Amino acid sequence: MTKFVELFYRVLVISTNNKMAAKNKKNKVKKIKASLKQRTVAKKNIKKAQVKWKSMTKAEHAAAQPEGRARKKPGMGGKGKFYRVVVRPKAEFKIFRVHDVGKKGHVERLAGQRVNGRWATVSWLINKKEAHISKGILVGDNKDVKDVLGKLRRKPKHLKGDIFEAGPRKNVPEKSKPTPAMKKAQKKNIKKAQVARWPKKK
Repeated sequence: MTKFVELFYRVLVISTNNKMAAKNKKNKVKKIKASLKQRTVAKKNIKKAQVKWKSMTKAEHAAAQPEGRARKKPGMGGKGKFYRVVVRPKAEFKIFRVHDVGKKGHVERLAGQRVNGRWATVSWLINKKEAHISKGILVGDNKDVKDVLGKLRRKPKHLKGDIFEAGPRKNVPEKSKPTPAMKKAQKKNIKKAQVARWPKKK
């Protein structure tokens, strides 16, 4: 009798395990079917979103983002160290370089290279400690800044943030060259070259 009960118990356990395994297999199949369906729907939604995104403008892209446009354009925030005086459209150039004019960190020139290889001034960067705004016009506080701003075609007019707009330097006719400023710079460069070539012996 004991052996019969033991055998019956084993058959019962095996039968129960088989039923549980079959049930788990069915559930697994159902889950896989559901995930495949979800993937198909997700792919369709992604394609729709991509088509919609391509048809949107840059402004619409920024508005669609929850955080908006994360990085502001240079000079737009109004919290920088420099005033930016734009003299030529940025779209005319392909390569840009910044270099100091005079002492470092006071006046900087942003130069751009056109497609034809020629370089020209795109904008001037004026340290905020070296200039101030008066009635919407940028005014220099020292000689260097006044010289830079004085050579522009128009007075730097405030647009937004730290950005000002002015025209490039006035064109000098060939018959008027070399100008006094050119002669002065030429003499200065000659002296520098002489000092570099024949340094004074101590």
